[in-house]
Amino acid sequence: MAITLEEANRILQGAIAKAEELGIKINVAVCDAGGRLLAFNRMDGAIWGGSYGSMGKAVASAAFGRPSGEMQERAAAPIVQGIMMAEGGHMIPSKGAVPIIRNGQVEGACGVGGGTSDEDEDCARAGVARL
Repeated sequence: MAITLEEANRILQGAIAKAEELGIKINVAVCDAGGRLLAFNRMDGAIWGGSYGSMGKAVASAAFGRPSGEMQERAAAPIVQGIMMAEGGHMIPSKGAVPIIRNGQVEGACGVGGGTSDEDEDCARAGVARL
């Protein structure tokens, strides 16, 4: 089963609601299992660089089926570097994204950029919880 646009937008809304609760401005991206963008939002006042961060972290999370922060320690490993290069350099193995897993299958990921790494991941988790 693939993530629908309605579901992706619900995830965005959940992440933004958490950001508002935390008092931060974020960029939030939802991608499919292949790392392709399904939905994106940038809150008013959020840094523009966070748009790349949110998408790159979502791609990393979808590719490896785990929170993107778990990839940080292994980011310099040859296999991870090779996968990142083969993917085109769009993957960012840094904390702030979580996979969307249903029925044991990775269906995509939600990535956030703009807050601290912990805030970004909290927002991503809140978004995915909306499913």
